[in-house]
Amino acid sequence: MLALVTGASSGIGRDMARVLASKGIDLILVARRKDRLEELKKELSVSVNIICLDLTKKENVYKLFDKVKDKKIDIMINNAGFGLFGEFLETDLDRELEMIDLNVISYHILTKLFLRKMESDGEGYILNVCSSAGFLAGPRLSTYYATKNYILKLTMAIYEELRRRKSRVVICALCPGPVNTEFTKVAKGHFAVKGASSEYVAQYAIQKMFQKKLIIVPTLRMKLALFFSRFAPWKLLLRITYRIQERKTRE
Repeated sequence: MLALVTGASSGIGRDMARVLASKGIDLILVARRKDRLEELKKELSVSVNIICLDLTKKENVYKLFDKVKDKKIDIMINNAGFGLFGEFLETDLDRELEMIDLNVISYHILTKLFLRKMESDGEGYILNVCSSAGFLAGPRLSTYYATKNYILKLTMAIYEELRRRKSRVVICALCPGPVNTEFTKVAKGHFAVKGASSEYVAQYAIQKMFQKKLIIVPTLRMKLALFFSRFAPWKLLLRITYRIQERKTRE
């Protein structure tokens, strides 16, 4: 088998690459930082092809697909992404648009192109790394939450279309809560509660992907939080989420 992982230079993407390699699955690793990818490649015992591209640029997203379209990709993992803490009035617009380009546009394009390819090939797995944020609105992390809502709902809709077609292509959404990665450093904030390890989240995600689970929530705490959030009024959820995000933001 052959898997392609975006955002593979750190965090969940890097650990997913390790999990897949442990199962004997060859890899195509995509990220901007070549040195990080080279270090990861050295520790893996499978065939690894490195592609260095900045997927905030739409032309690079198409370039990535063109580079691999002649290969049979069995697993495609959309993982590249970042967030940005702060009030919507104050956050940098250009940085937010970059986030939308990466978290939404690149996911949308790659999901569309690889889905068509896998449908033509007769099988495959697409795992979109979303977030528990995809179920909520996120004051002080508003654009990030909005991007994850987009990808989660897109993934869910595609799942039903594929189910009705009796397709052999599987699509899943990984929706973790806080995870110990570089996310908070890039987003300029910190988690108010202890995050799950990216190693555990990666292992759990790959296991559930192969079990064809649509929505993958790795921790019991987050499963319970999402369950009880169904019964709370939206305005109360907004107040709670605001307070949580406020505690994350560094002064």
